[in-house]
Amino acid sequence: MTELGVASAGEAFPQGDVLATRFLEAELEQNVRLKELSFLDPVCYVYNPLEYAWEPHADYVRRYCCSRKEVLFLGMNPGPFGMAQTGVPFGEVRHVREWLQVRGQVSKPVLEHPKRPVLGLECPQTEVSGARFWGLFRSLCPSPEAFFRCCFVHNHCPLLFMNQRGKNLTPAELPAAQRERLLQVCDDGLAQAVRLLGVTMVIGVGRFTEQRARRALASAGLQVRVEGLMHPSPRNPQANKGWEAIAKARLEELSLLPLLVG
Repeated sequence: MTELGVASAGEAFPQGDVLATRFLEAELEQNVRLKELSFLDPVCYVYNPLEYAWEPHADYVRRYCCSRKEVLFLGMNPGPFGMAQTGVPFGEVRHVREWLQVRGQVSKPVLEHPKRPVLGLECPQTEVSGARFWGLFRSLCPSPEAFFRCCFVHNHCPLLFMNQRGKNLTPAELPAAQRERLLQVCDDGLAQAVRLLGVTMVIGVGRFTEQRARRALASAGLQVRVEGLMHPSPRNPQANKGWEAIAKARLEELSLLPLLVG
C-alpha cells in the first residue's frame, strides 16, 4: 500500500475484514488530527462518537463495509439523538437496533451537556432525520445486506458541536477559522474513504455536504461523480412535505433503485 487504505496501481483491492479494518484505521488516524483542533465560543461541547461509541461504530463498519461500494451516501455530522448515541451515521436508535442489528457498548463523552445525555442504544428519543433516512431504505430493500451490497453511509465530519444551552451547531455554523481547519481534516478523510471504498458516486445528503464533497474530491484529484439528495431534517420545510417520496424520485432519477431493490 502506498498509504493507509489506498491501493496503488496494480494492487489487489482489499476485501472482507481487511477492508473494514483499513477503514477503521483511517478513522482512528483522522481522530488523531481532530484532537489537535480547538474550538472556541460559541462551541462549548464537542462529542466524538468515534471515541465513546466506538464499539457499535466498529460493529457497523465490520458488518457492512466488507466489499467495494459503488455509492457513498454522505451525511454532514452526527445528530444528538442519532450518531451521537449509536456511532452510526443517521443512527436513529430503533433502526440501528432492529434493522441494522448493530451492537456494542457506549460510554460517555469527556464533557457531557446535562440536556444532551448519551444513553447509547437505550436512548428513548427519536432522531427524525435518521428515522426518515433509514426508514426509506428499509422500505426499499429486502434486507440491510441488499442495501450495503453496493452502498455505504458515512459522515463528512464525526463531531457533534453544541453551544452552552445544548443547541446543535452544524459545521457550517462554526466561526470561519475554526470551520476551515475542521473541514480540511474532514475533506482529507473523505478523499481517503472514497479511495479505499472505490466508489464511483458520492451523494451528499443536504446541499452543504454535496458542495463540500464536490470541492474536496476535486481538490484531491478524484474524478468521482457527486450528486445531492434533499436532507430529511425536520428543520427543512420541504422535507416535512413527504421527504420519502421526494427522495425515492431522486434515487430513481439517479438510476439507483435497481441497486437497492434487486
